[in-house]
Amino acid sequence: MILSAPAAGSFFVRTPAMELQLSHLHRHFDRLQQQYGCPDLDSIYGAGCIDKPDLCLIFMNPTGRNIAADRHWKGLKAPWLGTKNSWKLFQGIGILSQQTLAEIQSKKPADWDEDFAEKIYREIAANKAYVTNLGKCTQSDASPVSNTVFKQYLTLLEQEIDQIRPQTVITFGNQVSSLFLNQPVCVSQQRRTAIKKTINNRSYDVFPVFYPVGQGMRNLGTAIEDIRFLIEKRR
Repeated sequence: MILSAPAAGSFFVRTPAMELQLSHLHRHFDRLQQQYGCPDLDSIYGAGCIDKPDLCLIFMNPTGRNIAADRHWKGLKAPWLGTKNSWKLFQGIGILSQQTLAEIQSKKPADWDEDFAEKIYREIAANKAYVTNLGKCTQSDASPVSNTVFKQYLTLLEQEIDQIRPQTVITFGNQVSSLFLNQPVCVSQQRRTAIKKTINNRSYDVFPVFYPVGQGMRNLGTAIEDIRFLIEKRR
């Protein structure tokens, strides 16, 4: 089950056993970045609990707003770093503390550093969640990415899922859900409904949820409600 958020002032000790990313996949994502992403930016990889998380959250693709996409950034290259709105979702579903959310909201992108980014993802990992994107190809802006490009990442995403083996997979939005499940998905008609996905003879429950950031910010409350409903149902 999802653990309660860490107490205020909690400190995560870095240990070799607590890895946050599947680093052996990164070179494959980097090669695709040169083909499909902005050549001046780095790939952004999945991060969090990589050993049987309760939740795996799959978003769309990163943009240059993520400060970790800058080639001078030497820390964790993980989703949503340097941004604000997505973390409201994470706090709302119980994988991020209110104190950490307040710290995030108080920072400008230039205020972020590698230690703070790692602290956030260690908290997410401690709460048994993993955050990734279907496409790791960082774009300079939020222009739409075609299905053709996203499909280049599907095999690698399946490898991610197969290696971390989450209990529940959340896919955000119609496009991501349809591509990952290889069938048409309309989130508004399939809310809180599990769709089975088999990877290497293992079956996963996949729940399509409204996209909650960017132009989908109006769906944030609904996305939180649906994910919390699924969490409670599985306890």
